[in-house]
Amino acid sequence: MLTKGERRGRIGGGVLALAAILVFVAAAVCALVSWKGGASDAPLFTAYTWSILRFTLWQAALSTLLSVGLALPVALALARRAIFPGRIWILRLMALPMGLPTLIGALGLIGIWGRQGVVNGLLMRLGLDQPVSIYGLSGILIAHVFFNLPLAARLLLAAIERLPPEYWRLAAELGMRPFSVFRFIEWPAVKSVIPGVASLVFMLCATSFTLVLVLGGGPAATTLEVAIYQALSFDFDPPRAIGLAGLQIAVTAAILGLLALLPRPADGNAASGRAARRLDGRRVTARLWDAVVIMIAGLFLVLPLGSVLVAGLKADLLKLLASPAFLNAAMTSLKISAMAGILTILLSLALIRAAGALGDMKRPGIAAKGLTLLIGSSSSLVLLIPPVVLGTGWFLLLRPFGEVGRFAPLLVAMINVLMALPFVMRVLSPAIESHRARTARLATSLGISGFTRLRRIDLPVLARPLLTALSFAMALSLGDLGAVALFGSNDLATLPWLIYSRLGSYRSNDADGLALLLALICLALAAIGTWGQRARREELHD
Repeated sequence: MLTKGERRGRIGGGVLALAAILVFVAAAVCALVSWKGGASDAPLFTAYTWSILRFTLWQAALSTLLSVGLALPVALALARRAIFPGRIWILRLMALPMGLPTLIGALGLIGIWGRQGVVNGLLMRLGLDQPVSIYGLSGILIAHVFFNLPLAARLLLAAIERLPPEYWRLAAELGMRPFSVFRFIEWPAVKSVIPGVASLVFMLCATSFTLVLVLGGGPAATTLEVAIYQALSFDFDPPRAIGLAGLQIAVTAAILGLLALLPRPADGNAASGRAARRLDGRRVTARLWDAVVIMIAGLFLVLPLGSVLVAGLKADLLKLLASPAFLNAAMTSLKISAMAGILTILLSLALIRAAGALGDMKRPGIAAKGLTLLIGSSSSLVLLIPPVVLGTGWFLLLRPFGEVGRFAPLLVAMINVLMALPFVMRVLSPAIESHRARTARLATSLGISGFTRLRRIDLPVLARPLLTALSFAMALSLGDLGAVALFGSNDLATLPWLIYSRLGSYRSNDADGLALLLALICLALAAIGTWGQRARREELHD
């Protein structure tokens, strides 16, 4: 139980954090709504605008269908093969694209599926005159499947692994064939989570920016977010950008509304390799099918990563490391990511502590319940108002005050905070709640509070999840291109922006080397974030 003073302080901190988030978002939206800088020379909503909207929804629908449809056999194969050498590494490989900077994944896919890539080289050897194009709709679909198939597969796998072990023993005793097992056991398990998984993937694909910017290939393959960026950066047509931003907010709000009506997919962390051992699928054909499915999925994920490594090693890494452009971009990226990481941790802690204090109230009133709802939904604002829309609003808001580039680092960091907030809170909230449940009563009974409690009770346990959350937030900020796209210039060049500019100037060799260096930096951050976890496991084993 918290004292009245502690509860008041925690709720006050949460209110300040929530106010800061809402003010930042509301200022951008108000700037879009109230901007009066003149009318556009062309109508805001033309046939081309509606074609962009149709393409945005069409590519998202196709990407969702392919990602979830291909994830289902992968999840079924992994669930049936609960024990085999390397299974845990397959699951870890499937988690990698979710933390991989989007631009690095795009470069890896170009290396495999591009005109000079491995796949097209094999197809041309087979005599095919029209190889696969990585640009346009086909490239966007391949990229979205690469990033979202692992997410969908892990969520579907978690649903199957939650089934009681008795189901599999009963199926074996009844001699059920694979199709019957799927029909009566597996399908009912995944059927309930597929709508939530599909809607989540659809949302991610509908708001995709970097992949479409790099692989879109022209006006015929442009989404709303990319069109907003083009309206400001290339045409400097703020009224058109405002109209497109309003349309983007309306679309994302509608998608989120539908998403709220569907069952939420459970956490894929259940898929940790401790699945119940199954007795079905012992036939040679079933084993062969599962092996082929898992191998193809593994190759689909690992080949682009290997391409980034091979192409990056071909570049002159020492020259790139010593170049002023890389040093300046790396320093800028690290400053922004450190700022974003620390702010994300502070905001997350304030919101989580406030939610805990509100939950500690015996009889919460309407105001307390409303505040709890606001805190719970605050981390999802970035889904409703994407980074490009936020950047557009703040760009228009700050233009009257002079050069917008002066404020760009802080703006990029704040947008990255909103992007990382949902993930950081997902890491910290369970750890803090679990620690609070174990220690709160004892600490209160002993009269330990304030800095003493923080130093002696909280930090020794929460240091590791805090380090993990910080490294994740920094890695996400380091690899982001969407927030910096509107403000990128010679004065503000981050590593993703430098890579994108090298691609735009056809210096692909430098871009490959820079992508490898960025991947190594993100890998180092991930290693730092998980170092404490490995140390903890070693202590437990000892």
